[in-house]
Amino acid sequence: MPNLFHENEFVFNVLFEAISEGVVVVDENQTIVATNTAAEQMFGYTKGDLHEQHLNILIPPSHHMSHSKDGGHYSTFYSQSSARQMGVNNDLYGIHKNGNKFPVEVGLNPFVLDTKKYVMSILIDITNRRKSEAKIIELNSLLEKKISARTLELNKTVSDLKKEIKKRVKAESKLKKALKKEKELNELKTKFLSLVSHEFKTPLSGILNAAVLIGKYTKSEMQARRNKHLLTIKNKVYYLNGILNDFLSIERLESGKVKYKLTNFKLSKVVNEVVYNANMMLKNGQRINYPLDIDSFTIYQDEKIVELVLSNLLNNAIKYSPENTTIDFQIKSNSKEFIFEITDQGIGIPYEDQKHIFERYFRAENALTNEGTGIGLNIVKGHLESLGGTIKFKSIINKGTTFIVQLPLIKENENNINN
Repeated sequence: MPNLFHENEFVFNVLFEAISEGVVVVDENQTIVATNTAAEQMFGYTKGDLHEQHLNILIPPSHHMSHSKDGGHYSTFYSQSSARQMGVNNDLYGIHKNGNKFPVEVGLNPFVLDTKKYVMSILIDITNRRKSEAKIIELNSLLEKKISARTLELNKTVSDLKKEIKKRVKAESKLKKALKKEKELNELKTKFLSLVSHEFKTPLSGILNAAVLIGKYTKSEMQARRNKHLLTIKNKVYYLNGILNDFLSIERLESGKVKYKLTNFKLSKVVNEVVYNANMMLKNGQRINYPLDIDSFTIYQDEKIVELVLSNLLNNAIKYSPENTTIDFQIKSNSKEFIFEITDQGIGIPYEDQKHIFERYFRAENALTNEGTGIGLNIVKGHLESLGGTIKFKSIINKGTTFIVQLPLIKENENNINN
């Protein structure tokens, strides 16, 4: 049967040569029946070389099976005959006459001529495209590496910056604390000077006045008046001595120079002495109710500190209570501690001032007209904490206050108080 493509060679050449892509037409047996110049140049052949050759001549040997008549591409294509792009998800290759393999893009177009089936393949050499893609991939890889390196540098810079910020915030915080502490110290100095000026000036003036008046009472029958002013001098000196001891206690507490001397002693001895001294400060009609059945109580503690704590609390109860009232002084004990409770019927502590009551130099709003330094409770709390004890209170304005001191029971061989 005459070859229809060759019989219509003129028409074929006009149509095929006008296409810049390579064109290869094969029959049902995959025999090449027509090619254009672009296809022949692409594969390195001259005109007519490919005529009647099997399609395998243009396909690398490793791909022959997939393009065979029984293979996947060919059989699938004819069973689902329609124009399509070949190798969308696969790499396709052609082989040059010199044996070099090169990538191609293939479009398949089936048609029927005189009842015979043919396939027209449109081929494009995509070598340059693949090189460009490879270059792009390489550039992308380099870019990713640069981005990764820059990201690491940036992360390090951010990390260093965070550390620097953290250092500066810490330094700023320390500076603020130092400035705040300095401000507080300046305020404390101002309060201290004001306190010293007032609290020392008043009793010293009283002592001076009492001494002057004593000098005027020269007759023997005036002894009662002299005694009255002598008592005033004694009380004022006792008060000043107490203030000086308080200041000394603050200095020792702050410097860590307090050396506690723990001994076994009768609690009744300290209580009797504290109550005796407090009785000299009682206002008209005031009385102290204290336990008399504590001779059996022996405590292992610093005797002077226990005396200081109880004296401070008892003196405050007297100072802030009106005339004709009772100060109740109770002592309890259990297997773990001694509990001291001192309750007055005085002015009480305003609720808004209660959280500051143990702060140094603080004085409640309703107590500013009374004598006092505002450091006694601060000292008491400091000593008790050093000895493992606690102090707390409950108070109702204009009804009274109860201070509760708890001191742990310590055996002589358990002495672990820090000096």
